[in-house]
Amino acid sequence: MGYQIAIDGPAGAGKSTIAKRVAKEKGFVYVDTGAMYRGLAVHFLQKGIRPQETDKIAEACKDAEITIGYEAGTQQIYLNGVNITAKLRGEEVGNMASVSSALPQVREKLLELQRQLARTRDVVMDGRDIGTHVLPDADVKVFLTASVKTRAKRRYDELKEKGVTNISYTEVEKDIIERDERDMNRPIAPLKRAADAVEIDSSEMFKEEVVEAILKFCR
Repeated sequence: MGYQIAIDGPAGAGKSTIAKRVAKEKGFVYVDTGAMYRGLAVHFLQKGIRPQETDKIAEACKDAEITIGYEAGTQQIYLNGVNITAKLRGEEVGNMASVSSALPQVREKLLELQRQLARTRDVVMDGRDIGTHVLPDADVKVFLTASVKTRAKRRYDELKEKGVTNISYTEVEKDIIERDERDMNRPIAPLKRAADAVEIDSSEMFKEEVVEAILKFCR
């Protein structure tokens, strides 16, 4: 069994950035579960499926194979053998992933792959339900959060840096609020802090401070 660090939290909390840094510090494998769900979302969108078409999403899971690879230590997502990592960060993909990840067929598709990685490697895994559902016996559990305004500002700045100009801060904040609502109220593995997780509010913290705080809890 590998050593497992689970980092959960809402959209825009900085989970991926922090988890990558923690993994680098520890020499562990970083597993971005959100990217795996986004990989399936790309598949659904390529088929022309809309988020509300849950029956079609469930059916489309049958002909999608998501695998993980690593290039220079960076996680890559493959859909049916094709590297689609560059397609994962769009808002449309993110919204489809948020909706479709509530479906049991979608979660079952990826759950065993995630657990298998954690059984065989020392991992830092981030997502919405890692400490509560995917790795309930993780050695270290962290619930990383921040205020809605902070998370929206971070996401908005990230999009602007990537050259996205057709979106406003208000739209990003609205999207963050809607994702929180969906994630916290979905019937299967909703977003919540595990009872034995350490909660870290990063609203007023630098990234280095968050990483340092998490490392203190690790062996």
